[in-house]
Amino acid sequence: MNERERLLRRIAEVGFAMFELHLFLDTHPYDRAALQMFDSYQREEEALRLEFNSKYGPLNTMDVSQSNMWQWVKDPWPWDYSFEEGL
Repeated sequence: MNERERLLRRIAEVGFAMFELHLFLDTHPYDRAALQMFDSYQREEEALRLEFNSKYGPLNTMDVSQSNMWQWVKDPWPWDYSFEEGL
């Protein structure tokens, strides 16, 4: 697994954990441990997205930064299959 794949996988893992915690917090809004865990995952996800964006480009249109061109269409896109990389 290359670094790009590792980052994508970790972003997915953290996103899944955040989604599950979000559902838990809907029914347990005062659980301090769950709130702290959610905040921790949220900070980690932001750092991972920034790292991915700086190395490989935006993951979605919300990650596009101001520049001289619309970076969203630059290849490769995160979900593109690549025979060379074995993705």
